[in-house]
Amino acid sequence: MPEQDDYIIALLLEEGRLSAGAVEPLRKVAIEQRQSLCDVLIEQTLLTPREVALARAQISEVPYADLEHYTIDLENTHKVPKAMAESLQVMPLFITDDVATVGMANPLDLHAVDQLRALLRCEVEPVLCEARELKGLIDRAYTMAGQDTEAPAKAAGEAFIDLTTGKEPIVAAVNQIIAQAIDKSASDIHIGADESTLHLRLRIDGQLMAQQGPQLSAHAGIVQRLKVMANLDLTQSRRPHDGKFRFSHNGRAVDIRLSIIPTVSGENIVMRLLSSATNIRGYSELGLPPQTASALERILDEPHGMMLVTGPTGSGKTTTLYTCLKKLNQPGLNVMTIEDPVEIRMPLIRQVQVNTEIGMTFAGALRSMLRQDPDVVMVGEIRDEETARIAIQSALTGHLVLSSLHTNDAAGAIPRLRDYGCPPFAINAALLGVMAQRLLRRACRDCAQPEHPPESLLKHFGQAANDGTYVKGPGCPRCAGTGYQGRLGCYELLRMTAPVQNAIEENATIQQLRIIAKNNGLRPMWIDGVEKAKVGLTTLAEVARVVAVLATESETPGTSEPLETAALPPTRKSA
Repeated sequence: MPEQDDYIIALLLEEGRLSAGAVEPLRKVAIEQRQSLCDVLIEQTLLTPREVALARAQISEVPYADLEHYTIDLENTHKVPKAMAESLQVMPLFITDDVATVGMANPLDLHAVDQLRALLRCEVEPVLCEARELKGLIDRAYTMAGQDTEAPAKAAGEAFIDLTTGKEPIVAAVNQIIAQAIDKSASDIHIGADESTLHLRLRIDGQLMAQQGPQLSAHAGIVQRLKVMANLDLTQSRRPHDGKFRFSHNGRAVDIRLSIIPTVSGENIVMRLLSSATNIRGYSELGLPPQTASALERILDEPHGMMLVTGPTGSGKTTTLYTCLKKLNQPGLNVMTIEDPVEIRMPLIRQVQVNTEIGMTFAGALRSMLRQDPDVVMVGEIRDEETARIAIQSALTGHLVLSSLHTNDAAGAIPRLRDYGCPPFAINAALLGVMAQRLLRRACRDCAQPEHPPESLLKHFGQAANDGTYVKGPGCPRCAGTGYQGRLGCYELLRMTAPVQNAIEENATIQQLRIIAKNNGLRPMWIDGVEKAKVGLTTLAEVARVVAVLATESETPGTSEPLETAALPPTRKSA
């Protein structure tokens, strides 16, 4: 809409968001290239599409609609044909009380408004949307509804021929589902059917969130398409399938782990989206306090021994281990891993995939790997007695071993190793430290507001109302109304001090170990979480939801010795 450019530029100049000196040289460029001046300014990064759209909405005197987090209502796709939506650049967003709120790239197009009014047989209320966002919304909505008018006709039995073209409705729907998950930074995609509905859910920041998905009739086609992508057996639908494939979106390659299992309502699909090596973050981005990160660095500097990361499934253990591997990955060290599965491929590191069907178990692979002259070995998880004993033996014979355990806290790793048949003297000789962790949702930076937590929560954690800057988000489009966006960890690090080693030697109970560890510098996870809530990184309610306060800890809340003042045990290099 070039005729509006002058008004938009004038408005932005008046508001001080543009300077005349930057605009005037580009007018000639716009004329020579036969482009809109606003488009040229966007290309030169002097403006964003959103800024232009907001200015256009102000000039047109219509509301602006941000489509980034809009949830598609597939019913609306049946009210306006796709060809009409594309030609007029319109999309019904809501229809309530005989009024249709319609997203438009040009809300001043009265001819389009009249056509929509006649088609929908109700009053039309136009809102302005950014043109590229609107086009993407139209593509997604009609793809999900199975109304891809560009799909070529196929004879019966040819539905899965040449599926790489991306023009089949089912292919487009699968691509759209995965692309949507990537754009929303989801970790998992869940697709499952019941008797009347096909449910699409994305796990975002650890929470499953329902999304508008395809119709139930597309279920079988989606399952078949995913099996093709993962090179699985298309003829077998009565047994579980596991596979893997790579998906490219906006120039980014994402590895996807696929799991399909038969249910009474058909095959259920779960896809795990795996990060790439370039997305491995540093300690501070994980949420590790500086003093805990420093202590972890000292452990990783050891030439041999074992470091464990503990927590339940989905607590970020693998991410922490990969962060440690990134720190250790250098040409002077031979770093090898045994994983099930290999989630992130890292350069220089030799990574081995567990395959129980051919006898490649954690224990078997670890035994063979020790003949490969490794300096550092990462075992994805210690699951049984054999793996535990070989891992400890590896730590005692000159290797640095990193691994994970499923325990609720750091102290719980000791009795778990004893359960696996590891004697106390071997645990003391091999173990360097145990870090337990959980993942907390971050308070949304866009909508977070100061909050006075309920008295019951403050009492639960032994805190006062005025001892921190607590926040809580009421919800906004950017956080999809949850008040949270992104995640960070809360941690506790058990170090092998002399009192802790003595307690292990004397077969102390887990309760005794917790008390001794706390008296020797361990800061429980809930204290780390509360400290993060006090500075507005998360909420006190989120800490209470994720982290338990044990009775032995709540008696004297917040009084554990700070890690920076607690004496660290001497390293094995200096001992």
